[in-house]
Amino acid sequence: MTAPLTPRDNQPPEEPRHPEAAPAADHGGLGGPELARELREGALIALLVAVTGVLLGLLWNWLAPHVPLVADTRNVYLKNTEGEESIGADGTFLLLAFAFGVLTTAVVFLFRRRGGIPLVVALVVGGLLGATLGWMTGMWLGPTPDVVAHAKQVGPGVVFDGPLRLQAKGALLAWPMGAMVAQLVLSALFGPRDPMPEAPYWLQGQHGEQGPHAQQAPQDQETPRAQQAPLAQETPQQEVPDRLREHHDRKPPAEG
Repeated sequence: MTAPLTPRDNQPPEEPRHPEAAPAADHGGLGGPELARELREGALIALLVAVTGVLLGLLWNWLAPHVPLVADTRNVYLKNTEGEESIGADGTFLLLAFAFGVLTTAVVFLFRRRGGIPLVVALVVGGLLGATLGWMTGMWLGPTPDVVAHAKQVGPGVVFDGPLRLQAKGALLAWPMGAMVAQLVLSALFGPRDPMPEAPYWLQGQHGEQGPHAQQAPQDQETPRAQQAPLAQETPQQEVPDRLREHHDRKPPAEG
């Protein structure tokens, strides 16, 4: 009796190694030069994006509505108790931060058409740092946060601007959100397409062997039929007697 050929533990047999099969491409692993280069580019992109937060602070201080205050000899009051200047300041920051996220991502995509996890992380981190820097810059350029000292300086009954504040801290996430939306849209429209994965060599061998045979099989089966067809037509002519051929060749008598 011969030993069974079934592998142990119902595992499939090892695939034969063909010498012509190309080895898998080595991308350098987790510490390869490609990943190191992407990390350096991501750090530079995050730094440049964060620096643009200074411009966000300048625009926020310029465009945001300021809260008017008035003071007497003892207290400081809102000039308009039903005013919406605080909400307007938050809304202005949110819209500006979202626009900065879209614009900075578009500029980065213009110079670097590739994506990747380091780039996405750089846009998110740089956007969050840029929004924070813009918030701090806007408050620093705005009126002084010491309201009491400012009220004593201007005098009682004189209207002055209150400090520029961001009440809704969630507006800091508007920059990263705008960056992610822009990255997804630009990558879907203008990004490079991933190449189609190649079939394994063992599948290519099966298709290469079965394909021509599958196409040649019907031809091989039809060829004998085409060759036998003339023979089948010639056989009855050979069996016809000569005397019948002579009568067949004669012309019929003319009528009348």
